[in-house]
Amino acid sequence: MSTPTVWGEGERVVLVHGSLATGPEEWLEQRPLADEGFELVVPTRRAYASPGPGEDFLSDGEDVARLLGDGAHLVGHSYGGLVALVASHLRPTAVRSLVLAEPPLFAAAADHPAVAGLVESLQTLLSSDVDDRAFLGQFLRHVGTPEEELPAELLARLETMVPALRHARHPWQGEVPLTHLAAAPFPTVVVSGRHDEPFHAVCLALARDHGAQLRVVEGAGHEVQLTGEPFNAVLRDL
Repeated sequence: MSTPTVWGEGERVVLVHGSLATGPEEWLEQRPLADEGFELVVPTRRAYASPGPGEDFLSDGEDVARLLGDGAHLVGHSYGGLVALVASHLRPTAVRSLVLAEPPLFAAAADHPAVAGLVESLQTLLSSDVDDRAFLGQFLRHVGTPEEELPAELLARLETMVPALRHARHPWQGEVPLTHLAAAPFPTVVVSGRHDEPFHAVCLALARDHGAQLRVVEGAGHEVQLTGEPFNAVLRDL
């Protein structure tokens, strides 16, 4: 992991980005919180900081756990939610609150038909030999972000990050810790964009079975953090 970007001073908030992103790009809409008494610690995870192996929520979780210091609020979006869960399991007493935004915790709702269907579709895509550009378009559709909604220059940049995703440790390729949440010394909030049945089903399951508080932030699909103020309001409430 590269040296994290830090915005502001005050109460520490560690922001963990998802796939096909870097930290400062993904969390730009949260930067105004740096003027409100928060120190925003914004790492770029290993696979997106330099060429190498695919992203891995287990090793990334160890990296993020070290960023918690003496205590921090911990926020993870999408794949970053898996990373945040690992970090919170490793250092629960250093977590002041945990926010999971649209996490791909498919095991939490494995019996839901739409979730099972999405996992099957992703596994099929990951085993295919399509080129990175075609892979990107199909992946974006699966997570509810149609490529036609994105500018060409952004798609070109995202394509360069595809190998980190294709060669990742995927959500079903390792145990993501969940059982610690119900008795954890910190509150957990799960944020749904309510744009997509599988991801919303996962968020509902985390609230129903693992003690998370459910918040809905609509208007940006899977990228709930891009709503800016509506998402930031969730963070301020912690």
